[in-house]
Amino acid sequence: MIFLVHNQAKTLVFCKKEGKELSLKAGTITDAFWELAELCPEELIIWMEEGQQSNFNKDSVAKIFHHDRIMASFAVETRFLDDRIGYVDELPFVNVKRNVQYPTWLMSADLGGIKGKALLKFQSSFQQITDFQYLLNAIAKIGQQNGLFCYSAPGLVYKFSDKIQYTASNKRLFQFVAQFYKKPRLAVLGWCFKKYEKESYTYSLITGSLKKSFFQQELDLSDIEIKSSKTQDLEDTIDVVIPTIGRPEHLLNVLEDLKQQTLLPKNVIIVEQKVDPKEKSDFSFNSEDWPFEIQHIFTHKTGACKSRNLALSMVSSNWVFLADDDIRFNNDLLENAVAESKVLGVEVLNLNCLQKGERKIYDVIKQWGAFGSGTSFLRTTCIKNLKFDENFEFGYGEDIDFGCQLRNSGTDIIYHPTFEILHLKAPMGGFRQQLKNDWEQGDLQPKPSPTFMSYLKKNYNDFQILGYKTVLWLKFYKQQEVRNPFVYISEMKKRWNLSENIVSKISGNNVL
Repeated sequence: MIFLVHNQAKTLVFCKKEGKELSLKAGTITDAFWELAELCPEELIIWMEEGQQSNFNKDSVAKIFHHDRIMASFAVETRFLDDRIGYVDELPFVNVKRNVQYPTWLMSADLGGIKGKALLKFQSSFQQITDFQYLLNAIAKIGQQNGLFCYSAPGLVYKFSDKIQYTASNKRLFQFVAQFYKKPRLAVLGWCFKKYEKESYTYSLITGSLKKSFFQQELDLSDIEIKSSKTQDLEDTIDVVIPTIGRPEHLLNVLEDLKQQTLLPKNVIIVEQKVDPKEKSDFSFNSEDWPFEIQHIFTHKTGACKSRNLALSMVSSNWVFLADDDIRFNNDLLENAVAESKVLGVEVLNLNCLQKGERKIYDVIKQWGAFGSGTSFLRTTCIKNLKFDENFEFGYGEDIDFGCQLRNSGTDIIYHPTFEILHLKAPMGGFRQQLKNDWEQGDLQPKPSPTFMSYLKKNYNDFQILGYKTVLWLKFYKQQEVRNPFVYISEMKKRWNLSENIVSKISGNNVL
């Protein structure tokens, strides 16, 4: 472990390894960063503000940096970018919860670390960046999308301030957006600043648009092995949760795939629902037909959230597979998913789920901004106090909301492209019933839907909501008939306010 100590991310104070000061050619903090990576690629480089030396919790390092593809920091007193990055970024990574280890590319120069060989992967792209704070965020932003695991880790310190200061100027914010987001997002940022901040940054818009773009730059980190040092002492037992409605043939195919698994599930918990109270179950399970116990619940209370919550309360194994009722998979899926979760040292694995003929988009193991409620493997301990929010019943958003609950509780979600699941998208059955809600009766329809507005209010910060609103209005203009922009804006204000009012009125109910 090497310590790179600086003063306000500007002045290099000293570098030490095993208590001995290192003599470097570099005269600046950024040059020293690269030089240390070249000299000691197998060492963990810890950077810290001079005043944080006594606040550094050395005992937490092994737990936080448990494999070589991790970058973590913690904003004890300062962070580079403030929450206004939410104007252009709707992913949960920018809405950091400071009391748990949280997946984020937002880095602080106060205290953090990265393995030397991982840092070297970014040298050719970012060596010309002289601002240390800007550099840290650039590395994490591009790194995260290429398989670098990035975190805000409060365990790195003994104590921290409830409030932090943000050091990036507005000019630097515009520059960062210009270099690491799609160019149209720079225009969105400019619009939001003009409308909500009452400030115009025309010069920053122009100069930013001329900056070199690193958006979606690809880097190969595959030669940096991910092999977690976390101890694994739990037995490989797994339960499978399957909510189903109107798809008996498909469900039986899923059970046949489970029957062939090299790691057999201990329990398969099926919650079967029927809308018509007169209908009876489609199934009669004989225990001798299956090499696992089937716990079959039949109910006329419909809804995927209710089903999954009921099933999760019955899970008794160390792992749980949340499965859809219309998927197919290979006979080693369960064994591979559990084994890989342990290798990665993670508690939630989202698998690659594709329809027939659909091409895979992402090829790297990486932190995931969403969550799939029908294709995920989870450690049971991480969902002990979580439930699918029934406010989203029969709508959309319950799965991504559950993902936010996981992150907010300190659990990361990792996407794995190798283990594939075929999603049949069965045309019959399913939980997305088109119920006629009260708000659909009038001439004016809410936008967005009250269900999704509820998700925004629950999981977005204020700047993300305003950014989403701006982009929604721009995109939706092409999809509707009103061509007069002034009439359109007036109508969208009414539709947005209607959605907010509906959410406000029924926020105490179980179903929106």
